[in-house]
Amino acid sequence: MLDYIFAHPNEILELTRQHLQITAVAVILSILIGVPLGILVARTRSLQPAILGTASLLYTIPSLALFAFLIPFLGLGDKSTILALILYSQLTIIRNTVVGIQGVSPGIIESATGMGMTRAQILTKVQLPLAVPLIMAGVRTVTVMDIGIATIAAFIGAGGLGVLIYNGIARLYPEMIVAGALPVAVLALLADFILHRVEDFLRPRGLKAVR
Repeated sequence: MLDYIFAHPNEILELTRQHLQITAVAVILSILIGVPLGILVARTRSLQPAILGTASLLYTIPSLALFAFLIPFLGLGDKSTILALILYSQLTIIRNTVVGIQGVSPGIIESATGMGMTRAQILTKVQLPLAVPLIMAGVRTVTVMDIGIATIAAFIGAGGLGVLIYNGIARLYPEMIVAGALPVAVLALLADFILHRVEDFLRPRGLKAVR
């Protein structure tokens, strides 16, 4: 079953690069959008039903249907794929950010206020650092999810390892399917491991001590 991998290393490496590029861009943009939205929801609770409700609705749309919906606006290829992945990622990142910020003990907030910190300082120096484990857990979940969903992008003309899976199914060629699916699984495991290490690095020193 691994014969195809050993026979076409350059093709698989190029498709892996494309897959990583699509996923990395989607995850980075998802963080840049989702974390600020999560902060906004945490600090303005009246917005929570609208923002989390919209993110939840987008998450329930089948991935292939969402890709198809975006094609008339962005065309076939990477742009539709990346936007679809960003939309799918928002619920997890926003919700984890909100829970992380709102989960900070009121006593800690009162202590910071008593020390003369402003709301902005409390957010950046207290709440966000303490919310890092939950935010990173969301990022890890989203990254693994995006790596998997990105394989479907082959159906709308994007690159990546889904091309091998799609062509393998079309040709009834199991070796080609394995050549696409196996690297996807490896990428997902590797990404989760690396992001777990990043989470440990970003975790506040006090939280490391109580683990």
